[in-house]
Amino acid sequence: MSNEPNIQYQDHRQAVLTLLEKRRVTEEMVHKQDMPHHDLVETLVRKQNLARIQLLLSEMAPAEIAEMLEILPDADQLFIWDQIDERRKEQVLPGVSVSILHALGKRAFKNDRARIKAFELFEGRMREIQVNTQDDLTNAKPIWIDLVDPSFEERTWVGDAYGIELPDPDRVSDLESSARFYVEENGEIHLRSDFLLDKEDVSRNVGVNFILHQDILFSVRKEELPVFRLQRLRAFSQPNYVSDARDVLLDLYAADVEYSADALEDVYQGLEKVGSHVLSKQMTDEEAAKMLSDIGQEEDLNGRIRRNVLDTRRAVSFLMRSRVIERHQLDDAQQILRDIESLDGHTTFLFGKINFLMDATVGFININQNKVIKRLTVLSVVFMPLNVIAGIGGMSEFSMMTQGIPWPISYTAFTIGMVFVAWITFELLRLAEKREKLKLNK
Repeated sequence: MSNEPNIQYQDHRQAVLTLLEKRRVTEEMVHKQDMPHHDLVETLVRKQNLARIQLLLSEMAPAEIAEMLEILPDADQLFIWDQIDERRKEQVLPGVSVSILHALGKRAFKNDRARIKAFELFEGRMREIQVNTQDDLTNAKPIWIDLVDPSFEERTWVGDAYGIELPDPDRVSDLESSARFYVEENGEIHLRSDFLLDKEDVSRNVGVNFILHQDILFSVRKEELPVFRLQRLRAFSQPNYVSDARDVLLDLYAADVEYSADALEDVYQGLEKVGSHVLSKQMTDEEAAKMLSDIGQEEDLNGRIRRNVLDTRRAVSFLMRSRVIERHQLDDAQQILRDIESLDGHTTFLFGKINFLMDATVGFININQNKVIKRLTVLSVVFMPLNVIAGIGGMSEFSMMTQGIPWPISYTAFTIGMVFVAWITFELLRLAEKREKLKLNK
C-alpha cells in the first residue's frame, strides 16, 4: 500500500509527458495539413489535449507537480504552469527550485490582470488575499497592497479603507525630483522610484509610487513588472522570506538590482555579437549601419540600467537616513548598496566598450568611403591625359594633319592611341602603388 501513491504519481507524470509530446507532434501535423476547416480542427485538437492535461494535474499532489516541473524544458514548464488551477499554484510554489521561480517570474499569472492585490503573512509565508469587497481589506491584516493601473474609483476605494490618498500613476512624472522621497506629518512615508522593464522590443523605466502607512506597503504603478512577480513568487514559496512591509519594500529594491544585473548580462552578450562583426576584416556599409543600430540599442539599455540603479541607491539611502527600517534590516540595505556599487563598475566598462565599437564601426565606414574615393581618383588620373588628347583632337589642326587620310582610318588610329595612353597611365599608377606597399612593408 505504501508504494501505491508513488506508482500512481509515476503513471500521472508519464501520462502528462506523453500528452506533451503528442501535443507537439499532433499540432505540427494538423498545422501542416491542407484540409477544410483547418483552424477549427486545430482548435479542437488543442482543447482535447488541454482538457486531458488539466485533468491529470488536478489528480496530482502539489509536491508531485513541483517535482515534475524540474525535469521539463522551459517552454513546457510555462505551459504546465498555465494549466494548473489558480487556487493550487500557491501550494505548488514551495516545492519548486529558484531557477524555476526565475522563469515563472518573467511571465504573468492569469490572475495578474486583477488591478488590486493584497497580501498577508500566513505561517511564515506571504499569501494573496481575495479582494472582492472593502471588508476583505479591513478584516484582514495585509502587509502589502499592490495596485496596477487603478482607476480613480479603485484608488478612492482602497484609500478610504485606510485613510490615505493614493496617487494617480499617470501623473507620477509631474513630481519634482526633490519630492521623490519624503515623510508626511502623519508619519506616511512616500517614495517614487523607477523600475527597469526590459523587453525584447523595447526597454524603459516604469515609475512606481510607494507609501508606507500603518505597517502596510502600498504600491501604485501603471503596468505589471517582472520584479514584482519575482518577489511575490519568492515570498510565496520561501518561509520567513519577509516579516513586514519594510522587508517587502527592501526585497523589491533588491530584486530590481538583481533584474538590472541580468539586463547587464544581456548587454554583454549583445555587445559580444556586435564585436565579432565589427572586428572582422571586412564590413559593408549596410552591415555597418546595422551594427550602429544594435550598438545604439545596447547603449540606451545600459544608460537606463545606470539610471535605474542610481534611483534605487537614492531610495535605499533615504530609508537608512530617515531611520524607517529596523536595525536588523540595515544589513540588507547595505548589501543592496554594495550590489549597486559593483554594477556601477560594469556600466562604466560597458560605456567604454560601446564607444570603442562605435568608433570602430565608423572607422569601417570611413575606410569604405576612402576606397570609393580612391577608385574615382584613379579613374580621373587615367582619363586626364585622354581629355588633353581629346581636346587637341577636337581642334582644327587635327583635320589639317589628317588631310588626305580617310576619316575612318584617322579616327581609328586616334582611338587606339588614346587607349594606349590610358593603359600606360594605368600601369604607371599600379607600379607606383606597388612601390608604396614595398616601402610600408620594409
